[in-house]
Amino acid sequence: MDKKELASVHVALPNLVEQLEKGRTTRRDFLRTSTLLGLSATAAYGIAGKITGEHFVAPARAQQGTPGGTVRISMNVMELSDPSLADWSQKSNIYRAVNEPLAKIGADNITRPYLAERWEANDDLTAWTFHLRQNATWSNGDAFIADDVVANIEKWLDEAHGSSNYSRFSSLEGAEAIDDHTVRFNLSSPDLAVPESLGDYPALIVHRDFWNNGGSFLDNPGTGPFQMSDYSVAERATLAQRTDAPWWGGDVLLGGIDIIDHGDDPSAYLAALASGQVDLLYEISADQVAAVRGMEDLELYETVTGQTGVARFHVTSPPFDDPRVRRAIRACIDHDVLLELAFQNLGTPGEDHHVAPIHPEYAELPRPQQDYDLARSLLAEAGYADGLDIEINCVAQPTWEPNTCQVIAEMLRPAGINLNVNILPGGTYWDRWTDWPFGFTSWTHRPLGVQVLNLAYRTGVPWNETNYSNPEFDALLDQANATLDLEARRAITEQLEQIIQNDSIIIQPYWRAIHTASNRNINGFQLQPAREFDFPVWSMSSS
Repeated sequence: MDKKELASVHVALPNLVEQLEKGRTTRRDFLRTSTLLGLSATAAYGIAGKITGEHFVAPARAQQGTPGGTVRISMNVMELSDPSLADWSQKSNIYRAVNEPLAKIGADNITRPYLAERWEANDDLTAWTFHLRQNATWSNGDAFIADDVVANIEKWLDEAHGSSNYSRFSSLEGAEAIDDHTVRFNLSSPDLAVPESLGDYPALIVHRDFWNNGGSFLDNPGTGPFQMSDYSVAERATLAQRTDAPWWGGDVLLGGIDIIDHGDDPSAYLAALASGQVDLLYEISADQVAAVRGMEDLELYETVTGQTGVARFHVTSPPFDDPRVRRAIRACIDHDVLLELAFQNLGTPGEDHHVAPIHPEYAELPRPQQDYDLARSLLAEAGYADGLDIEINCVAQPTWEPNTCQVIAEMLRPAGINLNVNILPGGTYWDRWTDWPFGFTSWTHRPLGVQVLNLAYRTGVPWNETNYSNPEFDALLDQANATLDLEARRAITEQLEQIIQNDSIIIQPYWRAIHTASNRNINGFQLQPAREFDFPVWSMSSS
């Protein structure tokens, strides 16, 4: 494509190509940004290939296997209600078989159209127009139309509804149906991340009458290829191909999906895979990677991600309302040792902010250093010269979370800080996860760092578990959301990272490489960074 053709897609694309040619942006960041601006993934990869010499062949949909085969997956089966209230990828993986997003984020971390065929943004990124598929139908035979999207947006933007999409789309003022298959998103300020946010797991689209029909996933149609046939919390979820109306995407080789909940013991689900009871695991723990590598009949999957956990302080709860206490605790941490002891060195040490090296706007800061003299001095200033007794709450599974907390406790002891690690059942922890004075919370991958900052640290948003409120931070985050030029956005993000470090609101120990395993009879499976399953491209080979 020449510059004129690129500019017709978006005015910023010619400059983005020039940045790639001059080495001012990476191939990965060019691909991500250009596709967000509306360039097709095929065109973006083609341009990048000509410039960098790195060519890419997109994986084809699985065409092998036996039509009608059922995939058996070991994964927690949680309570299901409204996809926009999803707080776990496990929930969303079941939702996603039935309900679908406007955009989908692939295993390569690139956002592609899905229920939307394409989109474009105005020059300053304050209006986004999405063109919807005209052949998509709901499983009850209704046409998928713009009114469906508008109804979802209106619900998401209702703060009382409680969806994390309220903060995910903080600049979105509303959506309007231009015609049956065109929707315009109107923003109060520019935002590059709209398509990626529409690909996040709580952004699946439900039928326009969903909330009038009881607001339950189990009682409403979907646009996806499957429908629920059996469901029991903490036991099983079974899905079969929809029968009342054809799926818009064509033939699907999987005949069904059988999700079995083996509880929270990692050894139980690995044993289920090794014995042939299931075909795929949602995840394996870091300490199981070596064992899987030694099993010839199993396939091991690994990918680098922005997944992490944070030991976060509720900054309005004593004693963590004193920044000197928070700084003292942070000063005791050796991130390299944390990664080694708690996660088998399968990742990258953190810097006590929440932007990962995989994020395009990431700016490297000096890694925090362990300093017990500083810790003791700060504690004395805060009135704890004789030491401090505190507690951190965490879940029992997966094991890397309590392991990390135990290592943190050992690191705090030389400074006179006695940390009790309170290990709780998942349900108990998550019922109060935003309220614990000190807690350890896992966070999944998002393609952009600003997405995480909007979700977790902006004043007043539902998932702000630190209760952090900083007008300077919020204003800078607005600027980062509005800045298309990657170098300029990185400079703003560096300030955001520094503020989080300086205010000492979290210990962010490390970034996790994630893993899972399967038998060798699955075709088309790829480990997506947020563990999102793409069922329509899978198939099963005969045993």
